Amino acid sequence: MINPTWIKTKLKNKFVLTSLIFFVYVLFLDDVDIFMIYSQNKKLSQLNASKVEVNEKLQTVRTTLKQLKYPSELESFAREEKLFKKDDEDIFVITYE
Repeated sequence: MINPTWIKTKLKNKFVLTSLIFFVYVLFLDDVDIFMIYSQNKKLSQLNASKVEVNEKLQTVRTTLKQLKYPSELESFAREEKLFKKDDEDIFVITYE
């Protein structure tokens, strides 16, 4: 068990007291404190996750663009995905709930 008189004698030492104040300041009171570092790391992990999602979407768009080089694929894409139609056609969209 730590003796209270031992703590008092150590805190009277100016080097120990200065070091203690410095560590408290650096950990909790500085602009870049421990809480800021934690929140920045959390935000970085979220950004990395969104980066992975964006890269996956980019990959699908690139494959779609490669397929759209052919006119038949372009027409089928426009009709299926964008619901384009010719002037004399009617389109019925069936959705299932």
